[in-house]
Amino acid sequence: MSGSGKRGAPLVADRRYPSSGGGSGRGGPPKKPEPPKKPASPRKPASRKPARKHGLIVGLILGLLGLIWRVIWGVGWRLGVVSALVLFGVVFYFHQQLPSVTDLVDARARGSVTMLDRDGQVFAWRGETFGGMITSDHVSDHLRNAVVATEDKRFYGHFGVSPRGIASAIRINLSEGRGPLEGNGGSTITQQVAKLLCLGVQYDATKWKTEAEYEEDCRSGGIWRKVKEIPFAMAMEWKYSKADILTIYFNRAYLGAGARGFEAAAQRYFGKSAANVTAAEAAMLAGLLKAPSRYAPTANLKRAQDRANVIIGLMEEQGYLDKATADEARANPAQLSEAAARNAGGFFADWVMESGPAFLTKDTTEDVIIRTTLDQTIQRQAEAALEDVFATKVSKGSKAQAAIVVMSADGAVRAMVGGRKIEAAGSFNRATQALRQTGSVFKPFVYAAALDLGYSPSDYVEDTPLTINIKGSGPWTPANYDKEFKGMITLTQALAESRNIPAVRVSEAVGRDAVRQVAEQFGVKSDLAAGPALALGASESTLLEMTGAYAGILNGGSSVQPYGLIELKLQGEEGELIGQTGGIGERVIRQEAAQELIYMMSQVIERGTGKRARLGDHPVAGKTGTTSAARDAWFIGFSAHYVSGVWMGYDDNTPLKEVTGGGLPAQIWQEVMARVHKGIPVTPLPMVVPAPRQPPASGVSASSLEVPGVPAAEQPASPGATPAQPQPSTGDPIQDALRDALGVSSGLY
Repeated sequence: MSGSGKRGAPLVADRRYPSSGGGSGRGGPPKKPEPPKKPASPRKPASRKPARKHGLIVGLILGLLGLIWRVIWGVGWRLGVVSALVLFGVVFYFHQQLPSVTDLVDARARGSVTMLDRDGQVFAWRGETFGGMITSDHVSDHLRNAVVATEDKRFYGHFGVSPRGIASAIRINLSEGRGPLEGNGGSTITQQVAKLLCLGVQYDATKWKTEAEYEEDCRSGGIWRKVKEIPFAMAMEWKYSKADILTIYFNRAYLGAGARGFEAAAQRYFGKSAANVTAAEAAMLAGLLKAPSRYAPTANLKRAQDRANVIIGLMEEQGYLDKATADEARANPAQLSEAAARNAGGFFADWVMESGPAFLTKDTTEDVIIRTTLDQTIQRQAEAALEDVFATKVSKGSKAQAAIVVMSADGAVRAMVGGRKIEAAGSFNRATQALRQTGSVFKPFVYAAALDLGYSPSDYVEDTPLTINIKGSGPWTPANYDKEFKGMITLTQALAESRNIPAVRVSEAVGRDAVRQVAEQFGVKSDLAAGPALALGASESTLLEMTGAYAGILNGGSSVQPYGLIELKLQGEEGELIGQTGGIGERVIRQEAAQELIYMMSQVIERGTGKRARLGDHPVAGKTGTTSAARDAWFIGFSAHYVSGVWMGYDDNTPLKEVTGGGLPAQIWQEVMARVHKGIPVTPLPMVVPAPRQPPASGVSASSLEVPGVPAAEQPASPGATPAQPQPSTGDPIQDALRDALGVSSGLY
């Protein structure tokens, strides 16, 4: 349809693509070809460089390196997977073996012994004390922070081991010329706990002789031990919380002076619970972890305080303490408790441990509490007196030793000093372990035997030259210390002036067996001499034995067993397992004889060899003693309240220079007893003053003593002695025989 009526050409869309035939399309003339377009220039990659061609050799090398790398990578990742699986298996194994926390806090194979004085106050510990389980949540915040700041500042962020810590430790060790694993180990707290648990190895008494050897083996280093430590620590982190790991650490760590765990250490050093320690005290306790024996405040308080200041600095640096609190802790360093500072009664505690049954003392598997007889005040007074005398009256640098024992009349030991604290003195207790010749302190037992047989302190005995012919040994001639003779003197004067010849005459008169029996029953248990020198103290004994024997004289003539243990029981239990182990025993001599002997011994101090032991208004009695060549010097005596004994000498038996029992030992005794008796009312001694008797007729003496079993012809006369004159009979044949043996007049009764 068109308005012109003329049919035009049809409307056809242009072809977008040319015909494949190359001819014109239907319905119109062929299209004019377009001019060819200029080809676009190729673009160069911005960062790609033209490939470099390598030579044959370089290519081979690179190929070889690539092959090696592919092999290493292929083997490496497979080994890594296998190692990870093995590590997981080992960690899983340890995880399954670990017990509950409560089973790990106290694994001691042996228990401890805590000693209380007569007033119930703690004064000594033996073995490793354990203060009871504490948890990390209940200790002082200062203590928890001090331990973490000191031992493992990344504790709350690692999984049991710290690669950074180990790398740092290796660097430090190498820089200081040590092996990579020698010295600083970079151990985390978890790894330290693993060591405390000995990596799960239990104590075996057949493999390790002592727990100390077991723990030393557990702490030993080495690559294998370190390798095993890592999975064990990781297993602990898996099994326990961080708080649990700290709990184990706080209970098992050794902190010096026999304290196992922070609760025991806090009680040992500060007399308080670990929950109540201050920042300064917490720092001191944490400082012990590095070297417990070296930094123990009981060993060196200043060193422990200096170490604590280092810990305070770490706590401040890590934000656990602000500056004001840190400055206050440094300005007021931790101080020992009164009991720890005294450190009193060490020798006494050792003696109690030795005298008790081993299965409840040295070898106990339980924690034991022992109540003792010790008086800490008297103990300090005895120690101070000894120190003062040696400081003021003994030449500086002297190596002479001394020992002191103070006890009540029933044998309850109140103080014991086993020796002076000088270099290389050791723990040898000279009061209980040193067997020394007793000298003239033995003489009271000679006179005790005579008095018990009816003699009087007023009776007379000859002090004239004497020789006794000892069968098998020949003649023996004793001498007095001053080389003089006093003729006829009373028994009281003979003892007061410690004259040897009268003591021998009395001993031979009453019989050596009687003297020996009296001494043994009073408690002198050592092997007593068999010959006439028995009377002069030729036998050996300990200071404790001799002091206990003198206590028997004071209490009226009954034997005494010195004791220090009053009660032994297990910690936490009420019933006692052992009660008092000593005290007054059976009667040895008559009470009147004991009271007469006390009078005689009082004259030793009033007008005899013991004048330096006078105690002012307090009546006292005692006896001096000096052995041959002055190798031992003694003074033992008593008031109505206490018995005290002092020994002085050298451990190697070197003779003392210008020292006798009436000298330095008497002065030490006086210093001790003067301090002990401050505030104690004056109390008379339980003694009987004998009635005086007339001296015998002049010129009457005995030439010698006959030894039983030796013919009269073999009894040599004493040099210069006047032949004995026959004496009139008293009417009593026993008294006549005793009178003749003693060489006294008929005035002897």
